[in-house]
Formats: sequence, C-alpha cells, structure tokens
Amino acid sequence: MQEPYESLIDRQIRLAAERGDFDDLPGAGKPLPALAEPDDELWWVRRYLRREGLSTEALLPPAVQLRKEVDRLPEALRALPTEQAVRAAVRELNRRIAEFLRAPGGPRVPVRPVDVEAAVHRWNEDRPARPAGGAAPAPPAERPARRARWWRRSTTR
Repeated sequence: MQEPYESLIDRQIRLAAERGDFDDLPGAGKPLPALAEPDDELWWVRRYLRREGLSTEALLPPAVQLRKEVDRLPEALRALPTEQAVRAAVRELNRRIAEFLRAPGGPRVPVRPVDVEAAVHRWNEDRPARPAGGAAPAPPAERPARRARWWRRSTTR
C-alpha cells in the first residue's frame, strides 16, 4: 500500500507538533475570538477600530453624527467655563449643520440648527450655584516676570 502524500508544510507542522513546539501556547483550548463575531464585509474595520480604541461613530452617516452631537450638546456645554465659549460651541455646531443641510446625504434624519439663546439659558441653569457674594472667584494674581540677568553680562572681560 502506498503512503499518503505529505506536503512540505504538512511535514513541518507534524514535526513541530512531535517536538512539542505547539504545547503551552496562549489561548490553547479556547475558542477563536473572531468566530463569535457576525460575519460581514466590514469585520476588519470593526476589529481595527476596537484595537486602536477608536469610536465607531466615524462610520455613521453625517446626518446621524450631527443628530447624536445635538443630543449630547447639553453635557458638552456643561464643561465649558464661559458664556462666550458656549455661544462659540453652539455657533460651530450650527455652522456644520447648515453646511450639511446645503447638500444633505445619507438617510433622512431630521437635523435642525440649535437655538443659541436656549442653549445659553440651559447652560446657566445647569451650572452649579456660585459662592456667596454672587461673583465668580477672582483668578490668582500674576507675579511680575523676573528679569534674566545672564544675558546682560558683558562679553568683554
């Protein structure tokens, strides 16, 4: 009887297994992680985003991205220190919304500009109460700059 054909690669794998090169490998006896994921054409993009710690929101259509940003706006504004910063942030969002509305694309998701005054009013209501006296704490006084004397030294000695 004739021996079955063994390719060079099959032979190297068999010899490595006989030597024990595959013993104690990490993950031995555990299922492959990729088998639990749904099988689709963008699997590699999702895995790359997860590996790099990136958000999958970048893959969403612009209308959905803007709508999510509008929904999260109160939380984002809460971290801003001044009313001018709040107004600037809302104006920037409204600029991007207007740019999208000039040439919409993707699914039809209703996106409207945000009312700046309403956002400022809500920001003022959500802010923590100011300390007694009603005024914001004064920033620390700046120290006068020290003069560097090393550059004044005479070059002729």
